[in-house]
Amino acid sequence: MQNNITYCRKNKDVEYIYYRYATQSYPMHTHACHVTLGWVLDGEVCIICNGRKQIYHAYDCFCIIPDTPHTIESVKGSAYSMLCICINAGLITDEAEDGTAYIRKLKSLIMEEPEKSIMIHDMARYVGMSPYYMIRRFRMECGITPHQFQIQCRVRKAQKILEEGKSVIEAAYATGFCDQSHFDRCFHKFVRLTPSEYVQSVKRIV
Repeated sequence: MQNNITYCRKNKDVEYIYYRYATQSYPMHTHACHVTLGWVLDGEVCIICNGRKQIYHAYDCFCIIPDTPHTIESVKGSAYSMLCICINAGLITDEAEDGTAYIRKLKSLIMEEPEKSIMIHDMARYVGMSPYYMIRRFRMECGITPHQFQIQCRVRKAQKILEEGKSVIEAAYATGFCDQSHFDRCFHKFVRLTPSEYVQSVKRIV
């Protein structure tokens, strides 16, 4: 498969992603701490955001704020070119807007060490709620369940580890995945590249 996605990261606050005649589609997911600004350079992209479907054409731009569930899809399988800039929301928004205190508390716990296996009842106890109510409120605030959020965080941590030059096996082990195939499936689900393809796609800005 031709590698048509390039990732560029100068620091922890800003990341650039360039799609060149790509056809990849991304399932429902959120960005916990980043505002995503996108420009469609060629072709068409369909974005479903908070249940609202919109097609963006060449020269259109869009913005996705943190904790907003969304999908990104090619239109009828056709290729598109697009530039996305992911910016740490703390640089441009008030951190207090991220949500209620207990959700921030649980999000921070997961994001600090996503590789740790944290049971649902332990999460609920940590924020002083029943498991059912905790999951319901977390999903209301973040758009996805705590488990889905943890998998996202594991994949994003794995991306950073691979960028540091570590092996795919080291990245899988360090992020708490039970086996290589499970890691590969989860990574591809969110990044739309295999871990090995991602390593090839990364271009560091000096």
